[in-house]
Amino acid sequence: MSKKIPVNIPPSSFEHAMAELSDLVTQMEAGELALEASVSAYQRGSELIKYCAGQLNNVEQQVKVLEAGLLKPFAGNDTGTDEASA
Repeated sequence: MSKKIPVNIPPSSFEHAMAELSDLVTQMEAGELALEASVSAYQRGSELIKYCAGQLNNVEQQVKVLEAGLLKPFAGNDTGTDEASA
C-alpha cells in the first residue's frame, strides 16, 4: 500500500511547508515510496520549494523596506550617544 502525496494543495504556512518537505525527503531517501508515489513526492516537493522561495522573497522585500525607512535614521544616532557618555 503506497502513501497518497497531496499535490496542488497550498501549504498553510512556511513552517508547515518546510516540515512537509523534510518529511518527503526522509521518505524518498528511505525508499518508503513506490515509484508513482515517488514521482508525486518529487512534484509536491517542487511545489513546496517554490512556495518557500516565494515566502522568503516576500520577507526579503519587507526587510528592504524596513532598512530603507527605519534602520538608517537609527544608525545615525551613534554619535549622539558617544558624546553623552563622554
